[in-house]
Parts: sequence; C-alpha cells; structure tokens
Amino acid sequence: MSIPSRVLGAGNSPMSTQAISGTGAVGLVALGTTIADALLLSADYNTLTTSSASTGVRLLPTEAGATVVIRNDSGVTVTVYPYSVASTINAGASSLSLATAKTAVFYATSATTWVSITTA
Repeated sequence: MSIPSRVLGAGNSPMSTQAISGTGAVGLVALGTTIADALLLSADYNTLTTSSASTGVRLLPTEAGATVVIRNDSGVTVTVYPYSVASTINAGASSLSLATAKTAVFYATSATTWVSITTA
C-alpha cells in the first residue's frame, strides 16, 4: 500500500493521491436489515463505531481488483452485503457476519465475486 504523504510529496495531486492510496471513513453506523437498506460504503477503508443489532453495510460496486477494508468497533455483529444481489461473498454467500472487534478485508476477484479475510 502506498503512503499518502509520500504520494503527495512526489508531486501528485490530491485527487490522484486518493485514487492511488484509497480513502477512509470513520465513525460509520451500520443501517437497515437487508441489502436494500444497509449503509452503502463509499470509502476503501471503513470503521464502524456505533451500530444496532441486526444492521448492515453494503460493499462498493463489485469490480475485479477492488479492495475494501471494514473494521467493526460497534459493539455488535454486523452483516456485510455485496453491492447487489448479483454479487456474492466467499463461495456464493449473500452476506458475511462481521463480529465486533474484528476487521475484514474484501477482494473482488471478478465482477460478481468478493472473497474476504477476517482477523482472528
């Protein structure tokens, strides 16, 4: 992963730096109980800090090569959904449960498939 200050220091614009290094969002709150009303993530690196039980988040659009990181510090397990019902997570699942105090890294291996690695 690139370090934003070094990318900027090399003369790249702020917009180019975000495209190269990614964006982050903190203080997020999971919403909804289905893929249709879950919080749509908009950053590459995401931290959930408050959520209610049975709520969820949706990943960015599934595009081969995309990476999304989610840290769940909300105190409850949240559900992670793919961007649309046409996409799956980990061998065909329609969602992934992410326990509190865990981090998951999602990699899009195709236009319809996410795979994830979750911390122990």
